[in-house]
Amino acid sequence: MKMHTLLVAVAVAAVLAGCQRTSFGGLNTQQQPAPLMPAPVGGVQSGQLAPPMTPQPNEFPAAPTAPTQTMAPDVAAANAPELTREALIGRWSAGSGGTTCDVFLSLTKWTGGYRAASRGCVGNAAAIAAWDVQGKQVILADSSGNQIARLYQSANERYDGSTTAGQPISLSR
Repeated sequence: MKMHTLLVAVAVAAVLAGCQRTSFGGLNTQQQPAPLMPAPVGGVQSGQLAPPMTPQPNEFPAAPTAPTQTMAPDVAAANAPELTREALIGRWSAGSGGTTCDVFLSLTKWTGGYRAASRGCVGNAAAIAAWDVQGKQVILADSSGNQIARLYQSANERYDGSTTAGQPISLSR
């Protein structure tokens, strides 16, 4: 019984000791830090600004009539490096129609190749459910195995191509 009372007393003393306020080397919370010295400033100049320039009608070049393309998709795909499925596994940022979203590629077998999933995609990219590699191209497909897009490697960790509707699409990390 005495041992039990002694243990309780020690435990209470330890709890109360943890509640004490301590001071760290006389820390004075009332003292404010010294103000910083201002940076040197050169002389100030004053004067009148030049009048704003107004563009003349003939100063601007004519707008292009058709989009320019540096390399035809078939030629670019033919010059693309060989692909491996393992290099494509993981999360990709897909760009199509001026929007970006996430596309996830895995090696789980699925209709049309391997399982894919999209998050936050719109248009054709929202239907991506499968993918596969055919030669030098990445094929994206919907859940029925219908082709959505063909892409080729255009740079390290970047694939460009077009959807079956002719809209440009890209995957990048």
